[in-house]
Amino acid sequence: MHKDRSQRGAREHIAQLAARLIAEDHIPDFALAKRKAARQLNLPDGKNLPTNQEVETALRQYRDLYQPEHGEIVTALRRKAAEVMQRFDSFKPYLVGSVLNGLAGSHSDINLIIYSDNPKSVELFCLNNDIAYRLESRRGEEADYPTLTFDAGETLVRLSVRQSNDERVTARNAPHAPERARLVQLQTLLEGRDVASIAG
Repeated sequence: MHKDRSQRGAREHIAQLAARLIAEDHIPDFALAKRKAARQLNLPDGKNLPTNQEVETALRQYRDLYQPEHGEIVTALRRKAAEVMQRFDSFKPYLVGSVLNGLAGSHSDINLIIYSDNPKSVELFCLNNDIAYRLESRRGEEADYPTLTFDAGETLVRLSVRQSNDERVTARNAPHAPERARLVQLQTLLEGRDVASIAG
């Protein structure tokens, strides 16, 4: 019993420090933040680490206490995401990740997904609309479905192109699929209206 309490306490400490590292040092990767927090606390960084959900809870609590301006930052990022999504509206993009779930910070990327069987059409759209994008390297079967990155003001946008079939697979796996939102759902969120389910 004492060992269980000790392990829970260690997990809590790691989660709280990882949350602070994410919020203050802008570490975007939860796994890295957890390992770094464990090392700083002189605890094993390979065992008994908190879950991402535990870190998310600690991060929300930290920002509520120490970063009251955080809500305004998220709203600004969501508005910027909506502008980018409007630009790519013909591809029906989804917003995913920290900007959608509210965990984003001022240095966070905007993450979008486009499902298409013609990934080159997305690159062609960027070229025709003077969007200076960069390609992230992909390997194996996913090599033909790139992730494009470009700047929207001072914010990096990461736009992942995936096969159309992946959209259907994700829909079938709901509610276990990652949260995602179409433009209309994001606009509803920005207007402060209730959204029964953001996942789409």
